[in-house]
Amino acid sequence: MSTPPRLTTASGIPVADNQNSLSAGPRGPLLLQDFHLIEKLQHFNRERIPERVVHAKGSGAYGSFTVTHDITRFTKAKLFNAIGKTTETFVRFSTVGGERGSADTERDPRGFAVRFYTEEGNWDLAGNNTPMFFIKDPIKFPDFVHTQKRDPQTNLKSPTAMWDFWSRAPESLHQVTMLFSDRGTPDGYRHMDGFGSHTFSLINDAGERVWVKWHFKTQQGIKNLSAAEAVRLAGTDPDHAQRDLFNAIASGNFPRWSVYIQVMTEAQAAQVAFNPFDLTKVWPHADFPRIPVGVLELNRNPDNYHAEVEQVAFSPANVVPGLGYSPDKMLQGRLFAYHDAQLYRVGTNHQQLPVNRPRCPFHHQQRDGAMAFDNPGAERNYAPVDARGTQPQGLGHGEPALALSGPAARYDARAEEDDFTQAGNLYRLLPAQEKQNLVDNIAGAIHSVSPEIIQRQLAHFDRADPAYGQGVRAALARLGVATPV
Repeated sequence: MSTPPRLTTASGIPVADNQNSLSAGPRGPLLLQDFHLIEKLQHFNRERIPERVVHAKGSGAYGSFTVTHDITRFTKAKLFNAIGKTTETFVRFSTVGGERGSADTERDPRGFAVRFYTEEGNWDLAGNNTPMFFIKDPIKFPDFVHTQKRDPQTNLKSPTAMWDFWSRAPESLHQVTMLFSDRGTPDGYRHMDGFGSHTFSLINDAGERVWVKWHFKTQQGIKNLSAAEAVRLAGTDPDHAQRDLFNAIASGNFPRWSVYIQVMTEAQAAQVAFNPFDLTKVWPHADFPRIPVGVLELNRNPDNYHAEVEQVAFSPANVVPGLGYSPDKMLQGRLFAYHDAQLYRVGTNHQQLPVNRPRCPFHHQQRDGAMAFDNPGAERNYAPVDARGTQPQGLGHGEPALALSGPAARYDARAEEDDFTQAGNLYRLLPAQEKQNLVDNIAGAIHSVSPEIIQRQLAHFDRADPAYGQGVRAALARLGVATPV
């Protein structure tokens, strides 16, 4: 077996570490000087023309968010400053791995992206229907998505590539367990929950910061498709979720979600047994209970799919004063990658499109570029320099300083981190029939790959829960695949 060539950048520079981004201390945040990460993400964003590389097929609708509970002790964001206050929203749901012509019912996470058109600018909460994800470092994201796309030789989906990646990345087990459970095939978009997934932050008027997770709980109730029904609909009605959402809104059956937050103080974050900024983990509800915030309702269909649903351009970098980021490495990568993708996919002036324009007054010095149809006349296109120096205006984010620790380096903490307990907890939470569905779904997806990959993945199931591993072995045996115990 020949030795593979050494990995380099596109400029031929040897890559020192292709698995861990450069961060300030083991928990981040990431450093912009990580040119290998930046090059990977920039090239990845430009691999498809013109559809999105991920989340290509989606459905969207306008609606409103209404505050039902007071959270001003946590945040100064004006959209939350009064019970009963409403804010216009736009929501885009999507599948993740498939092309624009793929089926809505494929086993796949679902995108759940919410734009709030607030009086202080657009806030984009671009999340999924799962509270966790497959990886915790954005440097692995292009590689992971390549395993979910088409093989470069056959142009077919490759179970070998998927399971080879997952079996070598034990941090993926939590999300893999969710994906192959019944929730991997939701019955349309109205009957699934949504999550911001990442750890974000809230800042109040006193300049105090807490860490936060966002949850959207469907008021329609959770409904999932069986594996067989999902496959049947993929052949008979591949636009099932789009049709269901559009028709429900058109008939006045407006879907709603109850919005909650989980809150963690900075002191608590320093004490919890897991990394609270790790996207492959969830915060236990017993320790960090959900706090009600408001209600999201969708009540108006777009007039033109391409102009609104296809050209809506989300970025998690869009937060308003009182909301903020965290050292979550995956979030840090998305703060760059999403806006960069929209610049390429939609264009330099994508924010001028009606679906992307803020509903509040705005002023900046950005000019020109392709399709600059709102190019403010003779207004000054630069910010003057004041010889006295900058003077704080008391506006904007005004975030408190974030203490960082540790030397700038690439950290691989897998040896110290527990990637199995939460996956095992999820398995143990499932009712008996859903456990059976889970192992049957996994066996059906993994049975055709090599014994080496199967054994590697089974070892992860065993570490999560011995019954989990035995269940997959039994399901594989029913398909004629023998596995050593």
